[in-house]
This record gives sequence, C-alpha cells and structure tokens, in this order.
Amino acid sequence: MTIWLPRLDHDGPRYRGIAEAIAAAVVEGELRPGERLPPQRRLADALGVTVGTVTRGYAEAERQGWVEARVGSGTYVRDDRAGKPPEFLAARRAEDGVIDLSLSLPPPHPLRAESLGRALRGIAENPELLQRAVAYQPDRGVPAHREQLAAWMARLGMPTEPDSLLVTQGGQHGISLALQALTRPGERIAADALTYPGLIGAARQAHLKLLGMPLTESGMDLDALERLCAQQPPRLVYVTPDQNNPTGACLGEAERERLAALARRHDLWLLEDGVQYLPEAERGTPLHHLAPERTLFIFSTSKVLAGGLRIGTLVVPPPLQDRIGAALRAQSWMVSPLMVEAVCRWVASDEGDRLLAWQTEELGERQRLARERLAAFAPRGRPHASNLWLPLPNGLRAAELLTVLERRGVRASSAEPFCVGSEAAPQALRLCLSAAPSREALARALDIIVEALREPPSLPWQTL
Repeated sequence: MTIWLPRLDHDGPRYRGIAEAIAAAVVEGELRPGERLPPQRRLADALGVTVGTVTRGYAEAERQGWVEARVGSGTYVRDDRAGKPPEFLAARRAEDGVIDLSLSLPPPHPLRAESLGRALRGIAENPELLQRAVAYQPDRGVPAHREQLAAWMARLGMPTEPDSLLVTQGGQHGISLALQALTRPGERIAADALTYPGLIGAARQAHLKLLGMPLTESGMDLDALERLCAQQPPRLVYVTPDQNNPTGACLGEAERERLAALARRHDLWLLEDGVQYLPEAERGTPLHHLAPERTLFIFSTSKVLAGGLRIGTLVVPPPLQDRIGAALRAQSWMVSPLMVEAVCRWVASDEGDRLLAWQTEELGERQRLARERLAAFAPRGRPHASNLWLPLPNGLRAAELLTVLERRGVRASSAEPFCVGSEAAPQALRLCLSAAPSREALARALDIIVEALREPPSLPWQTL
C-alpha cells in the first residue's frame, strides 16, 4: 500500500515542515477529512527522520487544528471544518468570547487611541509641520526627532545620546538592520535556546547559522557560551538580559559583566534587546553601558505605546553608524517621518508618561492575579512583565493542552515557536497577561487553564 508522503520544502526544523505539509495537503485536497495519516514509525522510515520528529510534526498539526489523534487508532484529518476555510490558528482573528493570551501586546486603554488622535490632529492642523512630515528625511532620522526620543528614553531610565540613535520601524527592523550590517551569510550567531521568534526568522532570512545556548534561571548559560567561543566564536550574540522571551529569566550583574568581558576577549558583537519593557527598578545595568563599543541596543514603542506604530530606536556605536544607515537606506530609504512625528508629539506630552504609569501598575496587578491563581504550578515571570512562563506538570504535553484550551475559549503559546535548533521544546506555556481585554477576562482565562490542568483523566495526552 502506498502511503502519503509530505513534501518537505520547509527551511526550518523538519517537524514544522511535516506540519506545514499536512496543512497544504488538506487545503489542496490531497488529504481528505477523516483520512488516517500514516503510522508515525512508518512515515519516519520513509522520510529518513526519527519517530520523535514525526510525533512533533503530528502534534503541531493537531495544535493548528488540521488533524486529531484518536486513542488506539491513529491520527486523522479533522472532518468538522465544513463551511470553514482552513487556516492557521496564528493567522486567525480572535472570535467573540475567545481570550487571546498568545500575543505580547500592551494592555488595552482608551488613552492610547485618544492620545494618538490628538497627536495626529496636531500635525494635520499645522501646514508647515505636515509638509515636513511627508518630505524625505535623513536615513537616521532628523536631529529633532532623535533628541525627543533620547529625552523620552532618559525619562524611562535608558539614558543615551541623540547622536547614537537611529530611528527604526520597530524592534524587528532593528534586529534585521543589525544582522545585515554585522554578519554575512553562513556566519554563526548565538542566542538563548529559547528566544524571540523574530530573531529566529531574521537569522533564517539572512542565511545565518543560529546556535542555541542553554538557559539557566539567570539567563544565558555563559559557561556554554565560553566553551563555544573557545572552539569557534560566533560573530554576534543576541540577548535579552532583563527578561528572556519567553521564560522571563534575567541576567545578574556578575553575568552581565562576564558577558561584556567575553565579547571583548573574543571580539563579539552584542545585540541587546530591550523591547519587552520593565520599570527601571527591575532592570539591570545595560550591556551597552558595560561594552558600548560593541553593543547595539534595540528599543521600541510596541510594548509601551502601541504595537502598530512600528517606531523604535537602535543605539549604535559611532563606528557603525554609517554602515547601519546604509543598511536602512537599502531597505526602506527612511522611516516614515509622519509616524515618527506622531510618536514624538505623543511622548513629549504627559499623556505618554501617564499611560505608562497606568500600564506598569496594571501589569503588576495582572502578574499578582496570575501567580495567585496558578501558584500550584510554579509560574515564572518578572513582577511587572507582560508575560508569564508556565512549566507543565510531568506527563502533560503543551500541544494537546493548547488544543483543549482553544476549544474552551483561551489561546496561548507553547515553547515551540521560541526554540533554536533541533532540541526538544520544554513542555510549557507562555501566557501574555497583558493581551487580555481586562483583568476580569484574564481571571476567566486563568480559571479555564487551572481547570484544564486539574482534569488529567479527561485530557487526550493521558491516553495517547
């Protein structure tokens, strides 16, 4: 009997390629609703991969809603999608009643739209300013904008000189600019073994070899990094020292000094990401203060004002500024001055500071609420962070739990999107507490999560 074989055109991990191939086969009618997928061992032999790779691929396809595992029978294409176009869960808009904790967003507040509206109206009512806002600008941004953004960052406890700033189209753009300017295809870069998916995607686009460093409770395992440097130093190390995304691990002061010394000793570039905002009291000494000559620092309005603004900053050592500016010109010529002007007017008023003060207090309350409801499961996170890391009890699989939660009206993220390399993902969830529309909605979502965790006999992973 001829079995269905996926076409693995995926550049990333093989298990993700299997999941994408299943989705494509369902969309194209190659796999029909109710059809059984090949046994995992048989498919593994046919593809020349491990059984574990196929198992993870099937689990990812199930998480996305394409297939379902039936106890003692196998894995089948789901047949309950009649009248609904197949689509990945990540691409769907939240339906009514679904509490989405999968995206790291600022908590909703009416002041966001009101403040932006006032800033835009102020530009529209000033013809001279409006004309400047739609004219061509220098690649690094106009000096007045960089001065205002530097002043705002100083108020946030991130002092920097305006001349060192380059205005970007958000934090992701800052990552791409740094990789384009500092690396060449085929070179090695290092990051935490669990890290921001945007870095993983940018490294793949730049054809770089991304190496995952083990994580400890204090962030990146610097012993492992030092062993790597002794063999063949990477070109660049990407790090989120104040809170790893997704686990929330924080580098201590001694580790920061050691990392700066390692960078100098082995001639490494450091790419420090500070987009996941924390109040100053919860941050450590910035790497770009400890090793300013070899560190680029990324910041953005995304987690502070609004994600859709797509305005950020990149702190760049003087010798690199022309190179980074050239990379920006090659990509987009400049950042939209209209949006930069709107952001600058927003942060120059007291409304930005008031909004951030409210947000900090709100996130503190949401963290306390989540820690209280999930106390039995040892959640991890910083006191005023947007995200919470929830390791699952032994024997529970994140993919199946996500499926259960989705059916009960809660959306979250597993560790899979954050994994560097081919190491098995830990069984855990990242919960974006800030994304819930209210504390009341967050409390409902947390109750649903606790209920699912406390009902092991009814969950599919117990009988697989």
